[in-house]
Amino acid sequence: MDELDKELLNEIQWTFPLVTRPFDAIAKKFDTTPEIVKQRLKQLKEIGVLRQLSAIFDTRKLGYTSSLVAMEIEHDKLESVASQINRHPGVSHNYERDHQFNLWFTLAVPPGSDLKTELEKFNVLKGIKKVRMLPTLQLFKIGVKLDMVDEKKHDVAPTEEKKEIKNVKFEPTEQDKDFIRELQKDMDIIDEPFTKAASNLGMSEDELFQKMKHYEDIGVMRRFAAILRHRQVGFTANGMIVWKVPEEKISDVGAQLGAFPQVSHCYERPTYPDWPYNVFSMIHCKTHEEANEMAKTIQDQIQVDDYKILFSSREFKKTRVEYFVENSFSIEETVPAS
Repeated sequence: MDELDKELLNEIQWTFPLVTRPFDAIAKKFDTTPEIVKQRLKQLKEIGVLRQLSAIFDTRKLGYTSSLVAMEIEHDKLESVASQINRHPGVSHNYERDHQFNLWFTLAVPPGSDLKTELEKFNVLKGIKKVRMLPTLQLFKIGVKLDMVDEKKHDVAPTEEKKEIKNVKFEPTEQDKDFIRELQKDMDIIDEPFTKAASNLGMSEDELFQKMKHYEDIGVMRRFAAILRHRQVGFTANGMIVWKVPEEKISDVGAQLGAFPQVSHCYERPTYPDWPYNVFSMIHCKTHEEANEMAKTIQDQIQVDDYKILFSSREFKKTRVEYFVENSFSIEETVPAS
């Protein structure tokens, strides 16, 4: 990838123009032609760097319930348990991490489904020693932006302002569900990519853009943007920094952590006797050394002494949850009879 590729990737992770001819708008910004922009993005897709260009929705605003789940798995059963868990349509991310709790995944279920019941379906799998449900108690930040341009790296400091979202209760109608199904699809890299979605939904493009803007204002759509494959662009040291924060400081520390551009996700989660860490923050670096240095720099500023970095050593699954595309799930069908 050359500098223009990296600049383009930075740009479309941050903002994507919601206009009839978005690639013309991007080309203008970089003083190039729409043909060059489209050709480069298609190529980045082919080599596996650009995973998807689509609307990114907020799971909870759509009425879905989700949780991070940590499991301790017998080492020789880890792969088989992970592959069974991956079959669940609500599992979007699944990693091996270097810890006693060696399997970490996210599970989301649609309105009307019970998260605990879905999680208990995994109990038939051999090799699971412990399960800890770690749902979000407070959300401080969510939004991966991998800084592709080395010369433009931000200082490791809490400089980002939090985006204000109107607190409106959202109960999706059938029309909303159709809209979400359509907009979560990967977008074609063509001159007028939104025409198809507008036509499928029976609305004009202006109505489509207005609806997307409304969804963004009320937090249903976090943004329309590119999602990259971390490892393919060199971000192989993906570290989950877990902090043991005194109860009275959780909100302040979480807000501070969320303001670091390098932190992509930040949450408060519950603790257990064997898991004392209550604030989770994700960073994406190119080396473990860089991640350890970044964690230390962050720690000096938030002044929380007790923390750990859990690196993902293997990625078993990384995808998007497909909202309102209902699939029931049962695990028994692939567990061989003993």
